[in-house]
This record gives sequence, structure tokens and C-alpha cells, in this order.
Amino acid sequence: MEPSLTPRRYLSGFGNEFASEAVPGALPVGRNSPQKVPHGLYAELLSGTAFTAPRHTNRRSWLYRRQPSVVVGAFEPLSQTYLKTGARDGSAAPPNPMRWQPMPVPEAPTDFVEGLRTIVVNGDADAQTGMAAHLYLANRSMADRAFVNADGEMLLVPQQGRLTITTELGVLEVAPGEIALLPRGMAFRVALDGPARGYVCENYGAPLRLPELGPIGSNGLANPRDFLAPVAAFEDAPGRCEIVRKFGGSLWRAESAATPFNVVAWHGNLVPFKYDTAHFMTIGSISFDHPDPSIFTVLTSPSDTPGTANVDFVIFPPRWMVAEDTFRPPWYHRNVMSEFMGLVQGQYDAKPEGFKPGGMSLHNCMVPHGPDTEAFDKASNAALAPHKLDNTLAFMFESRWRFHPTEFALRNPALDTGYADCWSGLQDRFTP
Repeated sequence: MEPSLTPRRYLSGFGNEFASEAVPGALPVGRNSPQKVPHGLYAELLSGTAFTAPRHTNRRSWLYRRQPSVVVGAFEPLSQTYLKTGARDGSAAPPNPMRWQPMPVPEAPTDFVEGLRTIVVNGDADAQTGMAAHLYLANRSMADRAFVNADGEMLLVPQQGRLTITTELGVLEVAPGEIALLPRGMAFRVALDGPARGYVCENYGAPLRLPELGPIGSNGLANPRDFLAPVAAFEDAPGRCEIVRKFGGSLWRAESAATPFNVVAWHGNLVPFKYDTAHFMTIGSISFDHPDPSIFTVLTSPSDTPGTANVDFVIFPPRWMVAEDTFRPPWYHRNVMSEFMGLVQGQYDAKPEGFKPGGMSLHNCMVPHGPDTEAFDKASNAALAPHKLDNTLAFMFESRWRFHPTEFALRNPALDTGYADCWSGLQDRFTP
């Protein structure tokens, strides 16, 4: 069922206080919760942080809806074999670099919730630390169904197929090359225009925010104004709806006589966003050395250790390579942070072969990794003229916590058991 407001329109600016109404006069003026809300609506507060969080970090939105979200039946367990939460649901992580080939979309009818496949996990949703990295593999839209994640916010990175995401605050159209950020506890529904595959970062920790810019200055990386929030929209015909809730690592379902997409007006700063990665302002060296990947951070979830993130979302988009006398792909390294990587499109410069769009790799804490033999030879001998790295988009979910692969990931035929062979041609070339 499509919300009543078309065509799609958006509000811009990450972290801003927004206000939107689908019916004139539905938004109360001067009072968040008057004795009687206009048009017979109900006032409901959605809090994404503790009430007493500092003002600059506090996130909440007031929703004015036809029926409150308490109008729902009792929940019962819902089985989802492939969805896991927290380090306890993972296996012992071998100290090996790991890589997976793209996994196919199932042939059987599968919606977004049914198509979630957990690849790696860490942390603890109850302790509000860590994250999980999932794939979604789906071929049908969610019909008369909504998903609410009480464990964490969800960052969606489409790789194949456009998504129409209906949320309580409005509708987001998200295509490959764009991302969607869905707040913890907010109901949403995903409609497809064909087979869809993509990645999900389920963040249990502090809400994702824009990173500080430090010496970069006041401009650069992702600009706040390029994050788009939906305008208010609601479903005209209430209808029944199945509510699927992720709570404590398990899925639960209930029948509701009211659609959760009945918000006529809203205001606040806890909102879903979409962002086009083509708007990211890349910054690199023009003299020597390859900048650390942190220079490509789009969003960060801080931890209690300053400078050490619970989760960083990093992208490697098209960019110019212009540094002089330097090795241009990422160098060989070991990192205290753990890195889960995916490829949306094109070719990743450090892995010209073997890393395909829709694939994934895992390099855990202090696991050595870097360019394969082909990339090393090519980069060592290439003429150092300005070069445009184009038609590519890779990303990384980076976390201070070690990732634990799931049994599904370790036993999947897409696991590349010969991944380490890509470095076997790196010979000892020492010439005293």
C-alpha cells in the first residue's frame, strides 16, 4: 500500500531539527503534546537516546499519528535461521584473511526480513556495543508487513536493485550507490523493483553521526546537507499489518489492526536518511604516501575510548590519484581495528581479480592484508601520472571489536578457501 504523498520529496541536513506535515495544520504549534492534538491525532514520542543525553547528542522525534503504536496484539516467536546477534552467535574467528564471492538471490519468494543473512557479528546488543554485518538477498516486496529493530539502527548499502523504504516518517527511494540509515525502533517496510542484494550494518552502539573534521577544516568528506530525510506521508487505508520486531537477538511477530505508517505530521531530529555517495568529497595526498582509510569515513559510531570507534562506515568511491613517488594502492598493514569490506560496483584497486561486486572480505584485528601480487606488480611499475580511479565503489564496516563469522558464512560455498593464494607470488626480492 503506497502512502498518500507523491512524488517523493525530501528534507536535507544530517542532525537537523525537522518538521513535516502531510495535512495542513496537523503539526501542533508551540506545544509537543497538547490536550487535544489537531485532526484527532495521537501524540507519540520516539526517543533514540536517553532523556538526559546532552542537547547536542540528544535524538528524538514527536509523531502525530492516527493510532498510537501500542495498538498491536501480543507477540509470538518468529523463526529466522540465518539472522544472528552479538558475538555469542558467532564462531571462533580464525586469524586468517577471509573472502566470500557474491551470494545469489534465492529463487524461492523471499522478502527483506526473510532474506537477511548474518555474515559476521561482535559485541552485545543488550550492552549496546558492537555491530553485525548482514547481507540481504530478496526478490519480493514486504506486503502488509513492517519490521522494527529494537536492538540497533540499520545502515543499508544496496548493491543490486532499487529499494523503496516506507518508514513512519515518510518514504525513501534508495538505489545502488546510495545508502539508507534507519533509526533504532522505527518501523519500516521494504519494496523491491526486482531481485535485490545488499549489505546491512546493524549498529548496537552509539548512533552513527558525521565524524569530526579536525585539521581538514569546515568542509570535506560527507556534507550534512546531502543527507535527505523524507517528508510526512501516511497510508490512507489503515488495514491489518504484521509487525515483526527484533528484540534481544530474536524475531517476534504480532498482528496489528493499525498500520504503523499512519503518521500524519512529525518534528524532531531522530529521522531516517538517504545519502548519495557520489556527493562525498574525497581528500587525498598530492605529494607522497597513501592516506589512512579514515580519510574516507562517512559516518561513525563512537565508543567510550576517544578516537577508537565502535563502528566506522568508510567508502572508497571514484577519485583522482595524483601523489608523486608513492605506492598508490593501500599498503600492507595490520590494524588494531577489524575490517569487514564489500564491493558495490566496479573494481577495487588493491584486488583487481577475485573481489567481485556483491562479494565480501574480512580482515580481523592484526590480520595482515594488502594488495595482491598483481596489484603490487602493477602499482610498483606504473607511470606516476595523474590517474582517475573511476566506476568503482567499495566500503568498509570497521570496528574496534573482533568480528566472529557465523556458521552460515563459514560453511557457505561462496567462501573463497584459496583467498590467501593471492599473495603467494610475493617473493623475497631483497638485493643487498
